[in-house]
Parts: sequence; structure tokens; C-alpha cells
Amino acid sequence: MDASDIKSKEGIKHMAMKLYVGGLAYAVTDQELEQLFAEQGKVVSATVIKDRDSGQSKGFGFVEMEDIKEAQNAIKELNGKELNGRAIMVNQARPQVDRHSGGRPQGNGNFRRSY
Repeated sequence: MDASDIKSKEGIKHMAMKLYVGGLAYAVTDQELEQLFAEQGKVVSATVIKDRDSGQSKGFGFVEMEDIKEAQNAIKELNGKELNGRAIMVNQARPQVDRHSGGRPQGNGNFRRSY
């Protein structure tokens, strides 16, 4: 399970879980996403992913919930639920893959070849 420790103000450790939310209508905001998931438990963050050039939503986002049990319940309750006229898909987020390298080793561009 991909979860991270979060310390509350009281010093108690909680396990957090990041959720992927797909199928979002382009008009959905971070605040709407947070409000929807807050019905299921404590939301640490809610972010709709936007195109960096146009600022237009890409139709998906991520929600981090403070408690694993609440996050699992959110998956069960919200997966397939309609939001702004579209059925959303909710599941546990997979770890981010480093797409920058494209699977090739990074270097400074000075390659030496022996012939």
C-alpha cells in the first residue's frame, strides 16, 4: 500500500493515502474535489491537474486523505459517482514515474564513442 506518515498537531502519526480521480468534468475545481472527498474523511490536499500552457483541466486530479480507512471508504463510495454530469473513477494513486529520462541514463551530452 502506498501510504505516508503524517504527524498531526497532537503528535499522533496517521497513515495518509493518495487517490487518483479520473473522468472529471473540465469545470471541476480543487475546492469542489476537496468538498466531495471531505464527506468521506479528512482531506490533506485536493488538486485538479491542469495543462501548464493553457491552464485547462486535464480531466483528472489527486486527493490525499489523512486516514487509510477513510481513503479506502472514499474509493468504495465515490468510484462511479456522478460529479458535474460525469461518472468519476477513484482508485489508489500509483507511485509517480520519472518520465524525464525516458528510461535512458542522464548525462551532459558529451558522449565518447570508440570506433
